Amino acid sequence: MPLLSRATLRKRWRYVGYYGDEVMLCAAWAEIGPFRSTFWSLWDREQGRLLGHTSMLPGPPELTIDGDRVEIDAGPAGPDPVRVSLRLGESRAVEAVCPSGRGWGWTRKRAGVPVSGTIEAGDRRWQVDGAGVDDQSAGYQARHTRWSWSAGVGTTTDGRAVAWNLTAGINDPITGSERAVWVDGRPFEPEPVVFTGLDTATFLGGERLDFHFVEGAERRRHDNFGLIRSDYVHRFGTFSGTLPGSHGAAAGSAGTVDLAEAAGVMEEHIAVW
Repeated sequence: MPLLSRATLRKRWRYVGYYGDEVMLCAAWAEIGPFRSTFWSLWDREQGRLLGHTSMLPGPPELTIDGDRVEIDAGPAGPDPVRVSLRLGESRAVEAVCPSGRGWGWTRKRAGVPVSGTIEAGDRRWQVDGAGVDDQSAGYQARHTRWSWSAGVGTTTDGRAVAWNLTAGINDPITGSERAVWVDGRPFEPEPVVFTGLDTATFLGGERLDFHFVEGAERRRHDNFGLIRSDYVHRFGTFSGTLPGSHGAAAGSAGTVDLAEAAGVMEEHIAVW
């Protein structure tokens, strides 16, 4: 993909999230044209601490995401150095190419991805063996783009593994979108979804299904570089409620799943890029 298409800069990014009972972590790199940034955020759920760092400067990277490998080697984030070494396992992906203004965007999403390895923050150390998400995206999205997004993992009341990737405002046509719910590793596309702030999402269709979010920790950032601007809110937390379980919300009660426990993120992003 060339750097510029129809006077629109190429954007691309990769985000990896791990959502565990004791610790949650997100790590990402993003590019807008020739400009690159990286960030990571770690929430120690037991101690209620949020650590993180954003870098926009050239130099040795503290974050590496390469294939199935995620590595962080960061100096003091506050009082604590952070070191992360994670490996992603195999899982089924969904892929979409969607229009955006006069451009388009490509994305490949996986949720419920096996994640293993270690996370360290100061004298705290976690042996990781759980599930997360992997988001790879690129495209020539509209210069003014605003979206809401949620991703997470959990279990249903009848003991099945569940995971999701939901969006409104980007890659969200009625069909052929990036929206997906995985039940026991099998993805399908649910109906469109409407977000109410960062608290609730409601699925549209034959039956209204809600799922609700309780915030645990927030990463918020505002950047203004003139031609490129961004307002970003990313929250770790837990979920309750009901998800479509097959063929979208219109399948009715037989096609729904009730969450027993679930964790993940809610995000809002307004970008001029």
